[in-house]
Amino acid sequence: MFSTLRRLLAHELAGGTLLMLAAVAGLVIANSPWSGHYEALLALPGEIRVGSFVLAKPALVWVNDLWMAAFFLYVGCEIKREILVGQLSSASRLALPALAALGGMVVPAAIYAFINRADALAIQGWAIPSATDIAFALGVLTLLGSRVPASLRVFLTAVAIIDDLGAIVVIALFYTADLSLPMLAGSAVCLLLLFALNRLGVRALSAYLLVGAVLWVCVLKSGVHATLAGVATALAVPLRDGKPGEEPPLEALEHALAPWIAFLVLPVFAFLNAGVSLAGVSVDSLLAPVALGIVLGLVVGKTLGVLGASALAVALGIARLPDGMRWSQQLGAAVLCGIGFTMSLFIGSLAFAGAGGDYEQQLKLGVLAGSVIAAALGCGVLLLAGRAPEAAVASSAPQR
Repeated sequence: MFSTLRRLLAHELAGGTLLMLAAVAGLVIANSPWSGHYEALLALPGEIRVGSFVLAKPALVWVNDLWMAAFFLYVGCEIKREILVGQLSSASRLALPALAALGGMVVPAAIYAFINRADALAIQGWAIPSATDIAFALGVLTLLGSRVPASLRVFLTAVAIIDDLGAIVVIALFYTADLSLPMLAGSAVCLLLLFALNRLGVRALSAYLLVGAVLWVCVLKSGVHATLAGVATALAVPLRDGKPGEEPPLEALEHALAPWIAFLVLPVFAFLNAGVSLAGVSVDSLLAPVALGIVLGLVVGKTLGVLGASALAVALGIARLPDGMRWSQQLGAAVLCGIGFTMSLFIGSLAFAGAGGDYEQQLKLGVLAGSVIAAALGCGVLLLAGRAPEAAVASSAPQR
């Protein structure tokens, strides 16, 4: 029984399903007689006090600032591993997903910005539809099983990882508050310590995580978003210095984080962020500029950007279509990239922080509607595309 449960929980489908259920639960409760309790949960105060040092925030902010830092720590591990020894470790492997991801960020952002060009506050959300939710997208892809080649899963994973890297850069450059020079100096010291630990060959994860925790506090207080501390910490953890027969520290950290991220951090984030009141919501609500920009950005922009950039790269000889994939399946993958959910909600929370309920409602409506439409259309396209002849061989290849 317990071995069966462990296999179920280890399956990607379980994490993606739990994430979907958590989002639906948040949406349902926010529109139920218990909505008041839901709002009270979001505002539940919590604090860390060490002497005269105090960090006091409501539950929603703790999740978005601290828990998502753990998620970005995991993302940082995955990015570093893929760049050094994985699917992004060579120019030939990197070209197609990199250009596809770039197209999938630029086109949705342009669509959103065009629709909201007249609103100085709404335009701040230009990056919202440029994000892809890797957990949701791969969860949906897993539902299709052997109907799609393994190469499509690898391509979608690589695009989503590069997309996450782009989101990190966007957050660092465009979504920062007033900067504190003393805290930035403290952050720099922590980064130097992490670099020194790496260069000295320190393998103890506790040393990196301790410095990373201090870095998180400094970054939080500096005005730069605290989630970037997770990425910086991950990039310092060594990968290639492992002893024979021993798991490298970076992979050990990634494997330790994976179940917590899939079955706790992301579902809790989804539950607390997906709750939006649907009272008075109509078709006109989805035609409001912010919501419309997000929906069109995710559904149309992602598809045009990813597929268009891929076609251009192949036509110019810069890259080639992965083995076992057809263009119809590439179209399905491009549509699935429009599932923005977690990352789109997160970027939206930064873009519209303190902007008021109307922007927040449009944000959540747009992200939820756009992600659901992209998931449904992507599944439909891949089902119609059918299974490529090479898929049977490719699907038997070892999965990472």
